[in-house]
Amino acid sequence: MKTSTKITFTVFVLIVFVLPLGYYFYYQRTPGKLDGFTTCLKDKGAVFYGAYWCPHCQATKAMFGKSAKLLPYVECSLPGGKGQTQTCNDKGITGYPTWIFADESRLNGELTLNQLAEKTSCEVPK
Repeated sequence: MKTSTKITFTVFVLIVFVLPLGYYFYYQRTPGKLDGFTTCLKDKGAVFYGAYWCPHCQATKAMFGKSAKLLPYVECSLPGGKGQTQTCNDKGITGYPTWIFADESRLNGELTLNQLAEKTSCEVPK
């Protein structure tokens, strides 16, 4: 292989494989914008009950972006979507998403960050 071909191949590998992989790992290590808010929700006793197949649950998780991994989330659906876990049955979950708070009150449906903040006294970042 000629030297110029080796250099071209090396540059190609760097651009196509190494740089995207490096960016991915860098991105995963940086905190999400809502990490503090999400942690506060958990600390205040809020719990998000949902199902993997629920579009409203997916939208709620998407609203939290990278911080969704920190949500106090309980999966209610059994594999294949053919029923509900006993934990969710015991909590009386009948629709998704359902948020249950420390005072045992609950809110159903897609909530805004401001609604969650109002219910928990957590501060939404600007």
